[in-house]
Amino acid sequence: MSALQSVVVPINRAGWPFIALFAAATAVLAFVAQPLGWIGALLTAWCVYFFRDPDRVVPARPGLLVSPADGTVQMIVPAVPPPELGMGPEPRLRISIFLNVFNVHVNRTPAAGTVKAAEYRKGRFLNAALDKASEENERMAIRLRLDDGREIAFVQIAGLVARRIICHLKPGQAVAAGERYGLIRFGSRTDIYLPDGVHPQVIVGQTTIGGETVIADLNSTEPARLGEVR
Repeated sequence: MSALQSVVVPINRAGWPFIALFAAATAVLAFVAQPLGWIGALLTAWCVYFFRDPDRVVPARPGLLVSPADGTVQMIVPAVPPPELGMGPEPRLRISIFLNVFNVHVNRTPAAGTVKAAEYRKGRFLNAALDKASEENERMAIRLRLDDGREIAFVQIAGLVARRIICHLKPGQAVAAGERYGLIRFGSRTDIYLPDGVHPQVIVGQTTIGGETVIADLNSTEPARLGEVR
């Protein structure tokens, strides 16, 4: 790997139109007044930073569920998966990961499997940190059948300033663990619903790295981790 590759992070292609728009606005602001140009340059730099898409080293051991997003574990609670996925009315353990505007916003598949359903639902744009955002906000929900026959669900949820959910998954599509599958623009949340009897290996307040942080082990009898990061 060259020295340049070690410091230059790839940019997600969904970000280039925004970067170009910010750069054009910066040029206009600089023409009007130089101080405004510097402000525009800082905003353009932030836009580039927001759409970064770094490579990740995905754990290879079978049975591991990896985080679908960078962010902070906000809550771990029993909840019914989105009804549009047809996974029944029984609650499952839900891990909610909050992404702020400085996190990488590229989403990754938690495990290898086959997409059984991919359902978009219009909704509100409440603060993604609120519990009711899982039910009321705009979302894209995925039902994934794992290689061992069990199923999980993971959901992209729009936030207060998020206005666009991008998802490339289609029913019948086979995916690998840690595979890039979409992006949520400008602040959001990602939920994942675990299979019955599977305990989380993360705690509330913990920072996650999409595609790398192990959030659960399907083949382990280890109890759920206790505590909270403060």
